[in-house]
Amino acid sequence: MHVEEWLQAIPPVWICVIVGVVIGLESLGIPLPGEVVLVSAALLSAQHVVDPLWVGVCASAGAIVGDSIGYMIGRKGGQPMFDRLGRRFPKHFGPAHIAKAKTVFDRWGMWAVFFGRFIALLRILAGPLAGALHMPYWRFLVANVLGGITWAGGTTAVIYYLGIVAEKWLKGFSWVGLVVAVLFGIGTTLYIKRRAARVAEPEAPDEADQRSMSVTSSE
Repeated sequence: MHVEEWLQAIPPVWICVIVGVVIGLESLGIPLPGEVVLVSAALLSAQHVVDPLWVGVCASAGAIVGDSIGYMIGRKGGQPMFDRLGRRFPKHFGPAHIAKAKTVFDRWGMWAVFFGRFIALLRILAGPLAGALHMPYWRFLVANVLGGITWAGGTTAVIYYLGIVAEKWLKGFSWVGLVVAVLFGIGTTLYIKRRAARVAEPEAPDEADQRSMSVTSSE
């Protein structure tokens, strides 16, 4: 059974609760399909099964609260916690994953928390890693709130309106319009993910070498 079919068998209130809980646990650091659940719930809202406003609110709340709890856990556990997780869950918390995420944080700071919402790896690691690296909480909170609302609310709105438009055009047999809407939605999603991926790209070796040389010469 697909996620959408499974959610459709649940009362609307519980759909919103499940969306918030799954996204919250994922943001806390547990590898769960938060984005899949959110998109499925947004599609159901386009079918008038659940209110899209509450889907967006619960998803945003789950993202913000989950990341905040993850931050506190990371602040307390530090690097030893990631070492233990790496041995237990190498596919999600292996040394390569942690090293890549640290590179992003070192280069982008609070923007890594914001754009991390749009990247599966950073969506899981952003909160705990920000705490382990002792990012000031107020900076983390600003990026966390803005990123959570933008990702959760934006995803819900885009999927909802695409679903509404697709339903109207399907009734009028406007296949051309449907194709245009789908392509627009895909293009928008790819654009956001590409921008987020650029944030996640490690610093170029030449830039790193030049920076290290400048530091050495200044010494």
